[in-house]
Amino acid sequence: MPDASVYTPPVQDYAFLYRDAFGADLVARATDGAMTADDAVDVLTAAGEFAAEVLAPLDQAGDRIGARLVDGRTTLPDGFAEAYDALVGAGWITAGAAASAGGDGLPVLVQNGLSEIWNAANMAFALNVLLTSGAIHALDAVASPELRETYLAPLVEGRWTGTMNLTEPQAGTDLGAIRTMATPNDDGTWSISGQKIFITWGDHELAENIVHLVLARTPDAPEGAKGISLFVVPRTLVNDDGSLGERNRVQTASLEHKLGIHASPTCVLVYENATGYLAGELHGGLAGMFVMMNAARAGMGLQATGVAERAYQRAHAYAQERLQGPVLDRPAGTTIAEHPDVRRLLLSMSSEIYAMRAMGVLLGDLFDRAEADGTLALAEFLVPIFKGWATEEALRLTSDAIQVHGGAGFIEETGVAQHYRDARIMPIYEGTTAIQSNDLIGRKLIRDGGATASALFSLVDENIAALRAAGHPVAARAAERLTRALGAARRATDALLAFGATRDAYAVSVPYLMLLGTLVGGWMHGLAVTAVLAGADTHRDQRLTAADFYGVHHLSRVAGLAETVQAGEIA
Repeated sequence: MPDASVYTPPVQDYAFLYRDAFGADLVARATDGAMTADDAVDVLTAAGEFAAEVLAPLDQAGDRIGARLVDGRTTLPDGFAEAYDALVGAGWITAGAAASAGGDGLPVLVQNGLSEIWNAANMAFALNVLLTSGAIHALDAVASPELRETYLAPLVEGRWTGTMNLTEPQAGTDLGAIRTMATPNDDGTWSISGQKIFITWGDHELAENIVHLVLARTPDAPEGAKGISLFVVPRTLVNDDGSLGERNRVQTASLEHKLGIHASPTCVLVYENATGYLAGELHGGLAGMFVMMNAARAGMGLQATGVAERAYQRAHAYAQERLQGPVLDRPAGTTIAEHPDVRRLLLSMSSEIYAMRAMGVLLGDLFDRAEADGTLALAEFLVPIFKGWATEEALRLTSDAIQVHGGAGFIEETGVAQHYRDARIMPIYEGTTAIQSNDLIGRKLIRDGGATASALFSLVDENIAALRAAGHPVAARAAERLTRALGAARRATDALLAFGATRDAYAVSVPYLMLLGTLVGGWMHGLAVTAVLAGADTHRDQRLTAADFYGVHHLSRVAGLAETVQAGEIA
């Protein structure tokens, strides 16, 4: 049985994506030449070594032991504290923060590569990094100068960690129904009282302090979401000189017992007149929190990519060494990797993971170029697609990894089942897939009359033309398949626009999201084909095979999804 702790970072894929796949050095373009793709590969190589040596070996033990609440203290498995200290000491939290917040200001497309690596090595651990990065992002966007001075530097340095406190037992995804109350104090602070649930990394002892970003309602606030404000509530109060003072009135009532991510403490937090500080505009809490939520949603797509990659690596390693019966026309002693169906499963996984990874790079590139090239609308259009499609597909991919293992995969000691259990939360938290698809069609597609979707389709058209001009049979097949899929996507889009904001549209919003995710994946492979045929990359045959396989086994699903979308709601 392969060593469950082994993880190989996909640095070669990122080198190809940064340098070649999109026809430019994306990193140099994002930084005006201050950094190149080669520099970014060096960063990911160092991160990958850290992840493989420090984080990955803790993953299975973290799942087995988990976070625990003992005598009011949240404890974590051995090694987590040392790993966090090492992560901070190596500067990886700072590396992922924007320059405006005091961080290194790496391009988003490089940060996205880091995020995949952390999640592949140890998803439960990486959630702490994700939430802290999101808190930094939100405070950088909306906090007053006083709050920035007090809280940003310790977060960016990794001395403190961050959380987001949104929902409550009675609210679920309806944040307008939250009841946590913020009452103004005479000194300009606020007293926060209420209960918050599902708070990821809401309590631990890895860092000196935890900065909770809390949604709460103020007295006489408007009903619903328009009456919500955002508050900074530190676990430990901060003195005027920046030193830590007394413990704030925040208690961990319990830890949730979850299907997966056992080493990530998911807390029920109780606030009893805790001291908080308004962040952003009064009653503008959702706008401020959405900065963090949007970053987290993109992060979920990267998380899905990482966990799927780790599951694939384990399935591939197992298949390469497992001997079981004769393999058709292969010689005796051939491993199950050469069984036609096992090979199909492995190619299915690897081709889709590449599409997910490439989409993460594309999304980062669009955000990096948003101000200079006006790509923000397309980036924001792709966020719910990436989050929804990648996380849903990660469930299938991690399930396929178990299938490759056969009965051994169903046994917890093998370890591969952990990835399936961990992945199950991804299409749920940070907004379910339906919430992503409702955002996609309601706030994006219908609102702009399909203009951004049309812009996306035009980019796919450009790739189809390049594939047709390449003069290679794989390129010709890719062009034909993309043409058919693009036509189906346009028909589905026209149908949704004709439905308008009706039940017919929302009943098929998830199939439409999955359709677009699958289409973009095909486009990513199309770009890979044109790049390798132009002489880029040394893995020509591998990339051509992956693109051919994706076109037949995945892109072909677009037509069926389009038929579903065009039908609307079935009465």
